[in-house]
Amino acid sequence: MILAAQRGDLESFNGLVTRYQNIAYTVAYRLLGEPFAAADAAQDAFISAYRKIREYRGGSFKAWLLRIVTNTAYDQIRYDKRRPATGIDDLPGAEYDDGPPLASDDALPEDVAEQRDTQQVIQDCLQTLPADQRLTLVMFDMQDYSYQEIAEANDVQLGTVKSRLSRARLGMRRCLEGKRELFDAPRRLDS
Repeated sequence: MILAAQRGDLESFNGLVTRYQNIAYTVAYRLLGEPFAAADAAQDAFISAYRKIREYRGGSFKAWLLRIVTNTAYDQIRYDKRRPATGIDDLPGAEYDDGPPLASDDALPEDVAEQRDTQQVIQDCLQTLPADQRLTLVMFDMQDYSYQEIAEANDVQLGTVKSRLSRARLGMRRCLEGKRELFDAPRRLDS
């Protein structure tokens, strides 16, 4: 598919998009922390990859693509720092209700609410990490990339990946320890 895409076959490139779109979105989301911004960043990254596909020279395509996704997300972070915006939800008097969680046949409402709270705490803690550590943690612990793939995707040395991962895990541990009440809730209710 890669060779066909390099020759200009749009269907082959669309196949690559289909194959890697979830990974690209997840990495962008973990870096940006906002679903719409992550979707935009992933889309922009695929447009950039399409324009640069002829420059791909082999190796891990996934690492090459994730380098583009990462750079696109970093560009968005830099842009947002230069031009902060106030969202409609931040305006005085604005009330926001994202509605009830999606119903599931197996989940009790309390379980759904607790899971949503836990996911939000994890995402909030991820956002406290520097972007390079956050990306390394997401790629290794959440996306199951190897040290080597992360090093290639970020154009850094293997030792840099290992030290970023260690610092990211320590930062997450410290942040989550501050939120211990959320994780201890079931034990408190039982006792």
